[in-house]
Amino acid sequence: MRFGRTSSRLSAGVIFAAVALCIAGIGIVPAASAAATGSVVSVLNGPFGPMLVAGSGQSAGTALYAITSDHGTTFGCTTTKQNIQGMPYICAGPATSTSKAEWPAYTTTAAPVAGTGVNKSMLGEVDRSGIGEQVTYDGHPLYLFDSVPGIPTGENWDEPSIPADHGEWWLVAPNGNMIGSEGVLASVKVGSQTVLAAQLIDAGGVVDIPVYAYSGGTSCTGQCAVDFPPLYAQGLPGLTAGLSQKGGLVTRADGSIQRTWAGKALYVYSDEGIVPSATGVSVKGNGSGVKVSGGTFSLVTP
Repeated sequence: MRFGRTSSRLSAGVIFAAVALCIAGIGIVPAASAAATGSVVSVLNGPFGPMLVAGSGQSAGTALYAITSDHGTTFGCTTTKQNIQGMPYICAGPATSTSKAEWPAYTTTAAPVAGTGVNKSMLGEVDRSGIGEQVTYDGHPLYLFDSVPGIPTGENWDEPSIPADHGEWWLVAPNGNMIGSEGVLASVKVGSQTVLAAQLIDAGGVVDIPVYAYSGGTSCTGQCAVDFPPLYAQGLPGLTAGLSQKGGLVTRADGSIQRTWAGKALYVYSDEGIVPSATGVSVKGNGSGVKVSGGTFSLVTP
């Protein structure tokens, strides 16, 4: 959650270069044209590889994101207004909204249009209350977050402590899979136990979030993957002091890439207990022992 989030100050040259890259690389459609033909989804080669971006309108060139708590006709990111830690919070809203939604929905007024590199058959839309027609891709509702084209800043956000979200935010690849990042693995205390954690971005900045292994390996899909999102990844992770080289990758049945440790596929818990403390936050590791889809989740020893 962006409690007073501010974008890093970028030089005019960097912003100009990013905008020029987007205009040259994705064939941005002018806003007037897009209004008549529907919002455009395009592809840009970003820092994590090819990613979906808005191809038209005021947000042209900025990355499109999906959240793991959106599943079927159930949505994690909604227009519900909340008061989180004394501050107002709204997860979603239309892109033109004045309600200061954290993750504005990428909406359309007609059938969405596939830009170069986009699979037209994966494009769709869903009618969202208070939002309008939100563009979907391979079933994932798409959201905006960034203010600068070509520079994704919402990748790897994990917000299990925010009731409206309860999920992880990832970029989306042209094949419909969520795009992981290199990331960093660490260790964290859960009570008196030291367990493996992933460094993810949350309201308080970078937070060490416990990761879990599933007795069913990579078979956690559907609602199971909503409750325990896979830790999507690419490349080997950074390791904090004291961790041995046990990190790896595994390809899931849908083609997405998941992080492993000592051969165990890693997940995070969508309802992870995160409690503010004098030193930042403390975590509960309360997903350990939870049974879903015939399997059991457990904390991982570094």
